[in-house]
Amino acid sequence: MLKISSLALKAAAVLSCSLSLSVAAHASAQVFESVNDFGANPGALTASIYTPATNPGSALVVLLHGCVQDGIELADNSGLTGLAQEKQFAVLVPQQSFDNNVKRCFNWFSAQDTQADSGEMLSLKNMITRAQASTGAKRVYLVGLSAGGAMASAALVNYPDLFSAGAVIAGLPYPCADNLTKAISCMKKGPAESIEELVSFAHKLHPEQAHWPTLSIWTGTTDAVVHPQNAQSLAAQWVQLSGMETAPRVEQSTDYRISRWTDANGLLRVALVEINNMGHGIAVNPEINNGGKEGDFLLKAPIGSMDEIIRSWGL
Repeated sequence: MLKISSLALKAAAVLSCSLSLSVAAHASAQVFESVNDFGANPGALTASIYTPATNPGSALVVLLHGCVQDGIELADNSGLTGLAQEKQFAVLVPQQSFDNNVKRCFNWFSAQDTQADSGEMLSLKNMITRAQASTGAKRVYLVGLSAGGAMASAALVNYPDLFSAGAVIAGLPYPCADNLTKAISCMKKGPAESIEELVSFAHKLHPEQAHWPTLSIWTGTTDAVVHPQNAQSLAAQWVQLSGMETAPRVEQSTDYRISRWTDANGLLRVALVEINNMGHGIAVNPEINNGGKEGDFLLKAPIGSMDEIIRSWGL
């Protein structure tokens, strides 16, 4: 069982990221099944999986929830569950507990939980590899919101060969914090590390890495919980890791700005989506099929995060 220090408990209370969706009965809970016997679980996490009736081996999407949230409920309300049923891909939902963190946040600010093959990071890796084996999925994708977004950043840096692509929503780059003081500063101001330091950290972990997962990054321009500078720093880190040397193509409207970096073959490598006048949460568009529904930290926008992300991955 993972032991939580008094400092970690205090940190969890401060770093709840204000995500307070209620834990209610799931409209689609019956489509998810518990994942058991996935190996070492030092982070004491649990997980559930949706496996489509046909073509289960096409893809596996992993969803990391935000603080206090229930992962299956987030999958339902964001539109991901509906998209998985429509497009027939598997969804793995790791779940944090209140026993591990008083706000049920993934412990993204704890070095023992974010380093490769340690704590929650090892639990996540083992869940994902077990789910990939059971579904036969050829490709694995990772989505994280807020604290889950910060853990997604860490997982993508730690295990770049495990994922085809990732999406970080209202999250933070890795490494950003390994203690309470740094975590608060990073959330409010952006990372203290320079872009060069963020890139160098990843290169030291994987000095021979030639290919990094495609990354989609989402932020609201008025996010008062996780400063938008985090999204910009994460994009800059990933642009350098991916070897992008040209300026991005920019799509801009009164509602949002999307910057896309492509490689020499014209394939998308990094995208930064900045939604004007949106706060902390995930963008949903209830006006489209499986666009999600509005609620606490499910923020109505002209484009929906899950719909756009899944489409960009070609699922």
